[in-house]
Amino acid sequence: MAEKKITNKKPPVKKRSKQPQSTFKKVEVKVDLNKIFSKGLIYLIIGLLFVPFLIQIFSGGSNDQITISQLVRDIREQKVTKLDVAGQQLRAHYLENDQIKIARKEEGQQALEVLTASGIDLAAVDLEINNLSFGDMLWELVLNLLPILLMVIFFLFIFRQARGAQDGIMGFGRSKAKVFIKGKQDVNFGHVGGMDEAKAELEEIVDFLKNPKKYQKVGARTPKGVLLVGPAGTGKTLLARAVAGEANVQFLSIAGSEFMEMLVGVGASRARDLFQTAKKMAPSIIFIDEIDAIGRQRSRGSMGGNDEREQTLNQILVEMDGFTPNDNVMVMAATNRGDLLDPALVRPGRFDRRVIVRLPDLEERKHIIKIHAKSKPFAKGLNWDRVAKRTVGFSGADIENMLNEAAIAVARDIRSEIKYTDIEEASLKVKLGRSKKRLHDVYERKLTAYHEAGHAVIAHVLPHTDPVHRISIVSRGMALGYTLTPPEKDKVQITRSELLEDMVVMLGGRAAEDLIFRELTAGASSDIKRATAIARSMVIEYGMSNLGPMNFGPQYESNDYGMLWGKPFEVSDNVQAKVDEEIGRFINDAQAWSTKLLKKYKKQLDMVAAKLLEVETLDADEFSELMGIEKAKPDILT
Repeated sequence: MAEKKITNKKPPVKKRSKQPQSTFKKVEVKVDLNKIFSKGLIYLIIGLLFVPFLIQIFSGGSNDQITISQLVRDIREQKVTKLDVAGQQLRAHYLENDQIKIARKEEGQQALEVLTASGIDLAAVDLEINNLSFGDMLWELVLNLLPILLMVIFFLFIFRQARGAQDGIMGFGRSKAKVFIKGKQDVNFGHVGGMDEAKAELEEIVDFLKNPKKYQKVGARTPKGVLLVGPAGTGKTLLARAVAGEANVQFLSIAGSEFMEMLVGVGASRARDLFQTAKKMAPSIIFIDEIDAIGRQRSRGSMGGNDEREQTLNQILVEMDGFTPNDNVMVMAATNRGDLLDPALVRPGRFDRRVIVRLPDLEERKHIIKIHAKSKPFAKGLNWDRVAKRTVGFSGADIENMLNEAAIAVARDIRSEIKYTDIEEASLKVKLGRSKKRLHDVYERKLTAYHEAGHAVIAHVLPHTDPVHRISIVSRGMALGYTLTPPEKDKVQITRSELLEDMVVMLGGRAAEDLIFRELTAGASSDIKRATAIARSMVIEYGMSNLGPMNFGPQYESNDYGMLWGKPFEVSDNVQAKVDEEIGRFINDAQAWSTKLLKKYKKQLDMVAAKLLEVETLDADEFSELMGIEKAKPDILT
C-alpha cells in the first residue's frame, strides 16, 4: 500500500514553479563564416539578376515604352506638346490625358540629329535638353557594368568552390584524431571504479610522463605503448582518458576504423600525420580505440589481403619504432580481441605492456555503483551490497545502463525516489529485454509454468548450482519465461561437477514437459544448444571425458607474442566417432538425471507451477518457502 501511495503521489507545486527557472542554460552558438559567405553570395547573385526587371517595373512598365519611329510619327501628328532629352532617353508629353512616354535612342547618336533627319520641325514642339547629373551618370554606369559584375562574382564563386574541393582532397591524408587539450581533462583515476591492478600499472605510465628525467638518469626508457585488452564495456577508453588526466598531458583519440578509406595509402598518411602532431604536442598520449580494425594479423601465403589495412599497419609499426627516448609520446590502444593482433604489433619495443581489464568483482562493482549513483535520488536505507551481489557478470557499462533505466522508470511514473524494485526491474530489462504482456492460452501458460518450474526445482536440489533468484512466466525479449540463477560470488575456476549439474538444470525444463505432458516443445532449443556447448567443451577442450586429457579442437602454431596460424586437429574417423559418442553420453546422462530428480520432487514441481500460474513471478524467498527444503550445498573437502 505504501508503494502505491508513492507511485500515485504528484510532485509539489513549489517544485513545479521552480522548474522553469532551472532550465535556463548558457548556450554557445558557433557561427560557420564560410557557410554564411557561400549562402550570402548565392542570394546576392540571384538578387542582382532581378535588378533589371525591377528597374523596368518601377520605371513605368512596358506600356510607357515606345520606339523612336513611333515618337517621330506622334510629333508629326501634333500629339506631343513637349519633349525632354536626358541622355539616351526621350520623354514625350502627350496632349491626351497628360501621358508621358519614353523612347530610347541608339548609343552615340544625338537627339537633335535624329529628329532633324526625320523631317521634324523643332519649332512645332517644346524641346528641352537636360544634362545628366552625377547620380544619373553613376546609375547609367552601374546598369552598363552589371552584366560584367555578375560574371565576375559567378567565376569567383566557382573558383572558391573548386578550392574548397581541392582542400578536401588534400585533407584525406590528415589525421582525424580528436584532441583533448592539456589542463582541460575532466577524467582521472577517481572516476574509474575498481580495476585496482590496471590502475596500478598505469600509474607508472603517469609517472613516466610526469617525470621522464628520473628514469632517463638510470638508463630506463619510457614504454612506447600500452595495450588495454578486455571485454566490451569494462572501461578501457575511460582508463586511457584517466591516464591523460592524471599526467596532465595532451590526449589524441582516434578509432582504428578512421584510418581506413577507399583510396590506398590514405590510412598510412593519416598515421604519419597523427604521430607528427603528437610529437609536436609532446608530452602527449595517442589513444587508438578498437585497434584490431587495422592491427589484425597480416595475410600469409598467396591469398593476399587488404592492401590499405596492411599499409596502415606497416606505417604504425614504423612510426612506433621511430620514437626516441626524448619524444615523450605514449601510444595507448584498446581492443576486445587481443588474440587477433599481428605479432609484430604487440612485441616489446612497440606495445611494451599489456594491461588486462576484466569484468569487475564484488568490491569493484560497489565502487562503480557509488560513482553512477551520485546524481540520482535513491531511497534511504537501500542495500547496496545486495545490488552489487545481484550484478555478478555485469560490466561497468551494464551497471551504468541499469541505474539509468531505473531513473528513467521513476521519472516516467512521476516518483521522487529510486527503490530496489526499480533496480531489479532495470537489471532484467538490460539483460533480457522489456517485459511483454503476451496473450497465451491456458495450455501454453501451463507448459511455460512447468518448464520454468523444472529448471528451478532442479537448481534448488543440486549442491553445485547457483541458487534461484527469480522465476517468471512473463515474456521478455524472445523468451516466454525465465529462471534466474545468478552466481552468489565471482568465480575464477569451474569444476566438472558444476558443469555436469549446469547441464542437468538446462535440460530440466524439457524433462518437466516430457514428464507432465508427455510432449516436447521447441521452447527448449536454447537450453539444448547451451548444454551441448558445455558437453562439447568438456570433451574437446577440458579433457573431462573417458577419452582422457586430450584436446581435440583446432591446433595453433604460436610463439610468445600471439597466434600465428591455425589448422584443424587431424584425427581418425574412429577417434572422431568416440568424441561424438562422449558428447552424446554427457547429454543423455544429464537428461536422465533431470527426469529422475523431477519424479522425486514432483510434489514441489506441481506447487511451483501452480503458484506461477497464479502470480506469474516468484522471488527467491517465495520459491524457497514453496520448496520446503533448504538449498543443497556441496560437501566441503577438508
